[in-house]
Amino acid sequence: MAHETILAELDRRREAARAMGGEAKLAKRRERGQLNAGERLDALVDKDSFLEVGLLGQSVFEADAAATPRDGKITGFGRIDGRDVGVVVNDFTTKGASTSATNSKKIGYIRKTCTEKGMPFIHVGESTGARLPDAMGSKGMGAMLGNDTSQFRRMRDTPWIAAALDTSFGSSAWLCCCSDFAVMKKGSIMSVSSPRLVSMAIGEKVDLEELGGWRLHADQTGLIDHFVDTDEEAMAAIRRFLSYMPSHNAILPPERTISEGSGAEQDRILDLLPEKRTQVYNIKKIIEVIVDRDSFLEIKPRFGKSAVVGLARLAGKVTGIIANNPHVGGGALSAEACRKIIDFTVLCDSFNIQIVRMLDTPGFVVGTDAERRGAPGHIMNFMNATCLTTVPQITVICRKAYGRAYVAMGGGAHNSAMVAWPTAEVSFMDPVFATSIVHNLQAGQEGFEAALAEIQKDLEIWDMARIFSAHDVIKPQETRDFLIRMFDIQTRRRSGGVGEHLMRAWPTSY
Repeated sequence: MAHETILAELDRRREAARAMGGEAKLAKRRERGQLNAGERLDALVDKDSFLEVGLLGQSVFEADAAATPRDGKITGFGRIDGRDVGVVVNDFTTKGASTSATNSKKIGYIRKTCTEKGMPFIHVGESTGARLPDAMGSKGMGAMLGNDTSQFRRMRDTPWIAAALDTSFGSSAWLCCCSDFAVMKKGSIMSVSSPRLVSMAIGEKVDLEELGGWRLHADQTGLIDHFVDTDEEAMAAIRRFLSYMPSHNAILPPERTISEGSGAEQDRILDLLPEKRTQVYNIKKIIEVIVDRDSFLEIKPRFGKSAVVGLARLAGKVTGIIANNPHVGGGALSAEACRKIIDFTVLCDSFNIQIVRMLDTPGFVVGTDAERRGAPGHIMNFMNATCLTTVPQITVICRKAYGRAYVAMGGGAHNSAMVAWPTAEVSFMDPVFATSIVHNLQAGQEGFEAALAEIQKDLEIWDMARIFSAHDVIKPQETRDFLIRMFDIQTRRRSGGVGEHLMRAWPTSY
């Protein structure tokens, strides 16, 4: 066959593949304001950086070959801010981006290459689940399921990032739950199966929002880390998250130039921190003053809200922030707050990100509801994660540090350094409860206030500093400079800054 003939045939096949599900389906997406797979890819990676593999992939069934361009998934390698990444973008216009034998091989190749060569793996999901009838029967099961033992094995060699956009069932849900960072568009649904299938299984109509809407995952499941309004914002969120992450776990995260104005208003902390110790405040506002300007990216903001976690920069270095938030429940740690902190601790330790813990909590939430939520187990998981952390970690006791929560939040020897503000108070329990137990007095009874005042003397930080259990007492407005200098000192020089990754196999969802 002549060169021009065979090359023309290649061009024809390429053009057919790039047409995705056809102009009619693409037009409907435009009418609804949805980006198609190609447009999402363009918004995600650097311009002209994408190298596609698997363009000519199709269904293994001859009858479906022409109807399955790319077999419903765009796969390849691109760059984000100049760094190589592996990318899978589901094309919903082709068989609902359903999972099949061919596209499973495509995804597996991208994931394997990312792991072996040290690149982040990104999955942009919108899918209906497994393709039927491909997966039906023993032949279908044997061909599609269980053949890749690494498919859901997370050893956190490289960062995994996923998006749940519009209809995200099956693999789109699995990848979000396996990822280090998952973003979801409001109005989307992420669940194991479609509402239709669930309705048939349980014999009743299922509400989309209740099954897997964004509010469910934001407030109750904690499976999604970040929520956006548009596809473009979802791609921008992925790019931003990756700016904090190393390409793989054997190097440090990228440093950035210190943003203009950082550190200029440290005295504002005194305005944000109430003088009355029982008055609540929002720790997020203090965090934003301490870290580099506009660098704080909060994770899971609506889940376990008595704790705040997020990525930021200190003097250009990526830093994980873990803090109690007295603005919600007085900062008492719920089971959900514990889960959030554990997940974030694992992320930071796995990818060599130094950690600041800002401690202000009266302890763990107690009661029958807490016990039903498995509070003891979450508390011990929390303790275990704190004990297994190997990256540089600095604890700042802001105000209350009571009981076991003090230890879980990095108190005692569970840190590289621990300092306190003069407002700190440390004890086994709340002084009001202690007064009642020790002196058998209740608030309002004669002698209660005097006994309480005596117990509160013992809570002040001076005694802990005197015996060098706190390494120093600093003014709140000195915190930023102290953290920057102390992290320089605590650098893991012998390993080039790389931690031991003792939690690399910790479950991504539990």
